[in-house]
Amino acid sequence: MEYFVQQLINGLTLGAIYGLIAIGYTMVYGIIGMINFAHGDVFMIGAFVALISFLVLGAVGLTWVPLALLIVLIVAMLITAVYGWTVERLAYRPLRGSFRLAPLISAIGMSIFLQNYVQLLQGARVRPMQPIIQGGFTFMEGDGFSISLSYLQIIIVVVTLVLMAGFSLLIARTALGRAQRACEQDRVMASLLGINVDRTISLTFVMGAMLAAVAGLMFVIYYGVIDFFIGFLAGIKAFTAAVLGGIGSLPGAMLGGLLIGLIETMWSAYFTIEYKDVAAFSILVLVLIFRPTGLLGKPEVEKV
Repeated sequence: MEYFVQQLINGLTLGAIYGLIAIGYTMVYGIIGMINFAHGDVFMIGAFVALISFLVLGAVGLTWVPLALLIVLIVAMLITAVYGWTVERLAYRPLRGSFRLAPLISAIGMSIFLQNYVQLLQGARVRPMQPIIQGGFTFMEGDGFSISLSYLQIIIVVVTLVLMAGFSLLIARTALGRAQRACEQDRVMASLLGINVDRTISLTFVMGAMLAAVAGLMFVIYYGVIDFFIGFLAGIKAFTAAVLGGIGSLPGAMLGGLLIGLIETMWSAYFTIEYKDVAAFSILVLVLIFRPTGLLGKPEVEKV
């Protein structure tokens, strides 16, 4: 029982990171109906920016962890926001009126470019980082095994829930959220009603990139190692989570992320770790067979 609870905690923590990345996928898809396959690499850049920022702050002698985390978070969000805006401006906006496959190919090309760009700048080897948040709670000790819940795991889950609630309120209650929902329904009609569609789409990419930066910061302080390829793997898992939960649904993206994290962790704990990805994708296939719109997705209404 103790082992199961420990893996449940680990799975929820990993799923929270996947969920934050998945929200970026589902926000972009909800407005323009396209998958931003460069989003995972923006997450990777956010992780590298966070690592470099920690090293710079350590070099100048800033060692108070709360202030350092705040500064690193702001820097990572600002820089990745620029990357998110650039991806939309270069890979999507010029092809918005083209056939649907063109922006997809462009986004894949942007993903490959960002991977190799970071590899050239930072090298191909793994970049380690020393733990900066230590300590936690230990309970249910017995039979040589105890359950540990670290402060970092608590922070990751709480921050994820707060951001999820904040973005849901932003989309439901603010002018920007209303503009995003209008563009989701009909971009032409939204522009006729005075909504700046280009600016709304750009802000959506920026918001998704900033969430990816938060996920990148969490990833680097939780696992302590990153490389230029983590964006591809995490991006595929987060995309799977978005589809599993229902592409276009923010709660669905978070639910899908939590499920993918739990499936991976539980499979690795009780079965062979080599097939954890097979298990996650198999669950996705089964869900899509019986519920093609995902767990919380809604069927699209064809406009005639």
